[in-house]
Amino acid sequence: MTYILKNKNLELHIDDPLKHYDFPRFDWTGKLTLLKYKGVLVSGNEKIKANEIEQFGRGFYNEFGINTPIGFDEIAIDDWFHKIGVGLLRKDKPHYFFLNNYDTDPAIFNVKAKDNSIVMSCKGQFKNGYAYLLEKKINLLENGFIVHYTLKNSGDKPIVTKEYNHNFLAINNNLIGKDYRLSFDFEINPSTFNDLVNPNNVMTLNGQHIMFKHKPESDFFISNISGGKLVKAKWCLEDTKNKIGITEEANFKTNSINLWGCGHVISPELFIDINIAPSTSKSWTRQYSIYQLD
Repeated sequence: MTYILKNKNLELHIDDPLKHYDFPRFDWTGKLTLLKYKGVLVSGNEKIKANEIEQFGRGFYNEFGINTPIGFDEIAIDDWFHKIGVGLLRKDKPHYFFLNNYDTDPAIFNVKAKDNSIVMSCKGQFKNGYAYLLEKKINLLENGFIVHYTLKNSGDKPIVTKEYNHNFLAINNNLIGKDYRLSFDFEINPSTFNDLVNPNNVMTLNGQHIMFKHKPESDFFISNISGGKLVKAKWCLEDTKNKIGITEEANFKTNSINLWGCGHVISPELFIDINIAPSTSKSWTRQYSIYQLD
């Protein structure tokens, strides 16, 4: 089932946790697959082949523990570890890789939908000292939406991980190129990046902005855009061809921002560090605003 939140400006599609995408990477309570603004598609897909779309990222998918899920390094091969928002995954190799397709034992999910909001929860069973309850409330606003997260540690061990939203964007299916400008609230210094994949120097890095000379012919990628500095968790993407902009602003500061994309989609990513002691919880929000350019 797909839930649709809709008002005069926006239309947001959210898949049921147990429907459609069922791979072990992205959070199943975060399958915000499609966003339209005044009838114009704002979101995109990781892949463009029809037979691959539901197997990969779409819209506003988020993920916990992209590098190492909680408890992975503590267990033996063939034992099970938690992937928050998905369930238990079976360890098949000494090292975790987020694109591997692990055997999955799904968590317990619950959904409560209203006209302009939806609440999804994910309960992870007790395993290897870890357990949790993730609750996510998505509210539709007049010109955007907000996602409220609460993660409760119901296990015996601390939950130490990271979470981010992948944000697959392509406004009106416009290919990535000179029409787009991605902006941050700080000066960009390429010498402080951890990784920079800039094929044929297609990206122009100037001040607070990232722009494109033309359509990228292969994947582009930047990690650690803020150079490890603690900065405001916010980005802004504008498309001058379709005269639409979109921002994500979180209620936390971050020292980890990445950017991935290719010819048909761009994905800015704001990471949050999570460290939750047993019997305590952590809450945070991500708010998206969509607007027309003058």
